[in-house]
Amino acid sequence: MSIHIYGSPEELAEAAASEFAARAGGVIGEGGRFAVVLAGGSTPKAMYEILARDYADRIDWSRVHVFFGDERMVPPDHEGSNYRMASEVLLEHVPVASVHRMRGELPPDEAAESYEEELRTFFQTENVPRFDLILLGLGADGHTASLFPETSALEVHDRWVVANPVLKLDTTRITLTVPVINAAPAVHFLVAGEDKANALKEIIESDADPRAYPATLVQPPGGPEWMLDQAAASELS
Repeated sequence: MSIHIYGSPEELAEAAASEFAARAGGVIGEGGRFAVVLAGGSTPKAMYEILARDYADRIDWSRVHVFFGDERMVPPDHEGSNYRMASEVLLEHVPVASVHRMRGELPPDEAAESYEEELRTFFQTENVPRFDLILLGLGADGHTASLFPETSALEVHDRWVVANPVLKLDTTRITLTVPVINAAPAVHFLVAGEDKANALKEIIESDADPRAYPATLVQPPGGPEWMLDQAAASELS
């Protein structure tokens, strides 16, 4: 894995935006389309704001195709929607080629099946889809996307998208599965805040149980890239 530590959440967001632009430019420069998975949360949000402000004319957004790693079971205009957040701070400000949102207004299983079919249509493959970049956050409990501790989605290897009941939150979330995340050549964790420090130490420096700390299951080729602020990294040795 690769670990980068920044002095503040703002520096982390700036670096993440720069990495996004570099990866997009590399793929697009080779004549490709850039398929990226966005994450929810305050740290990715800060990065999206920088992309909209500073990179609107520095990325060929007409070759960028946007997907999501997870979603709450809410309509797209709900304040808890990952799609709404990304749309308000980024997607309404840059001319992306396409946006593929998870339909949280549908029944959970139907929403998951619909999104998996959308991925099959876009990638035109029966193999696990290969996104160019997947952005992830980390919860204080060690979850990432909506792969929460002790949930059924952690055991799924034959689906790309599932409805994942999260008993401790008394809800269900839609999430990409571990095989899809691990197929990407680049997976960036964006993690800020002291409340993540303990989980990070367990995930990065110990032999943590994946069912207790699901982020340990993220093992793409070459390992994930961890982009941390000082507070989140405070318990690392």
